[in-house]
Amino acid sequence: MKLIHAADVHLDSPLRGLERYDGAPLEELRGATRRAFENLIELALSEAVDVVLLAGDLYDGDWKDYRTGLFFATQMARLHDAGIIVLIIAGNHDAASQITRILRLPPNVHVFSTQQPETRILETHGLAVHGQGFATRAVTDDLTRNYPLALPGLFNIGLLHTSLDGRPGHETYAPCSLNGLRSRGYDYWALGHIHCREILTQDPWIVFPGNLQGRHARETGAKGAMLVQVTDGTVDSVTFHPLDVVRWTQCPIDLTDATTFEELYQRLESGLRVALHHADGRLLAVRVQFTGRSELHPQLQTRQQQLINSARVLASTIHPSDLWLERLVLDTTSAAPLPASGRNDALGGLVQAIRDLELDQERLAELAKEVSELSDFLPAELRSGEDAFDPIQPQMLHACLEEVKALLFERLLAQDSDCGAD
Repeated sequence: MKLIHAADVHLDSPLRGLERYDGAPLEELRGATRRAFENLIELALSEAVDVVLLAGDLYDGDWKDYRTGLFFATQMARLHDAGIIVLIIAGNHDAASQITRILRLPPNVHVFSTQQPETRILETHGLAVHGQGFATRAVTDDLTRNYPLALPGLFNIGLLHTSLDGRPGHETYAPCSLNGLRSRGYDYWALGHIHCREILTQDPWIVFPGNLQGRHARETGAKGAMLVQVTDGTVDSVTFHPLDVVRWTQCPIDLTDATTFEELYQRLESGLRVALHHADGRLLAVRVQFTGRSELHPQLQTRQQQLINSARVLASTIHPSDLWLERLVLDTTSAAPLPASGRNDALGGLVQAIRDLELDQERLAELAKEVSELSDFLPAELRSGEDAFDPIQPQMLHACLEEVKALLFERLLAQDSDCGAD
C-alpha cells in the first residue's frame, strides 16, 4: 500500500502586500499554491498511490468565489479516475464555521466529521483511518482523547490537525502530547497545522509534513508531502517529496572586515549564486541579511535605496527569471564608535540624546507613546502581514534610532574632514 500525507495546502492563499515590492513576480507567487497542489496530484498519479491524506487547512478561509472549490473538485476527479481515495479533515483555516460555500465532491473523497472522531475502514487495503476536523476556527480541546483505540488486524492511521505540545509561530489548537498519541495504538499519525516538516518519532510514526508551498520569507526551504510505503502492516519508508514551485530562503551575508561596496557586492553575488544553486530550478525568493561589524555600517544605513536597487540589478543579472530579491535587511553594527565625545554642537548633542534614549527604557517608552499616533496614518498593508511595521514596538524604535545615528555619523565625519582640510 502507498499513501501520500500532505497538509496545509492553503489553496489560493492571498499573498498580501506584494504590490509594494518593485519587480515582484506577482503571477508566479499568486498561483504557487495551485501549481504545488497540481504537483501533489501528479505525484499521486505517477506513484499510483492508494490513498491521499490531507491533514487540514486545505483552504485558507472562505472562498472569494467558487473557482477555488471548482479547481479542487477537478483535481479530485483526476484521482477518482485513477481509483485513488482521498481522506480529508478540516483545520482551523477551513473549519466548518469558516467555509460557507459547499460543492459536491467526487465519490472518492471523504471529509471527516467535525463533531466527533470518525473511523473510515478500507477493507481492500487493510486500512483504518481515524479523524476529526475542526468545527470552529479555534479548537482548544485535546481531540485525541475521544479517538478510538486501534482496530486489530488493520493498519491504523490517525488524521489530526494540531499544535501538539506547541510550536513557535503557530496558534495552540487541538493541543495534545506524544504519549497521548501513542496511547491510541496507531501505526501512523498524519498531522497538520505546523508548517515545518518534522518526524517526531518512528515508533509509531508521528509526522508533520509541513506545508505544501512556502508563502513568505519565514517559510523557507523545500516544501512538499510525504510518500509512505506500507508492507504487511509495517511502514517500510517515509520519503519527503518537494512539490513547491516557489522557494523562499534567507541569505545572510557577513560584512565583517568589508571596507568597500565592491567587496559587499562580491560577497552578495557569491551568496545569491549559492542560494540559487540549492533552489533546484525553482523560482527563488531571497531575503538578504547583511550582518557583522563593518566600516560600511553608516553608509548602508544612509544609502539604503541605492543599495537595495543595486542588489536587485545584481540579482536580475545572475538570473532574470528565477531569482527575486524579496527584501534586504540591514543587521550590521558599526566598527567604530560615534565621534560625539567632547562636541558641543547640535549634531553631537543629538547623538548623545539618542544614546541616552537607548539606555533609558523609561524614556524609550515615552517615545513609543509619542509616535503611537503615527500608526493610524500608516497604510494598512504596512501594518499587517508577516513583516508589519509598528513604530510602537521597541525593536522598530531601535532600528529607527540606528538609522538616525548612522546619518549623524556621516555628517560628523564630513564636518571633521572639512575642519581637517582647513
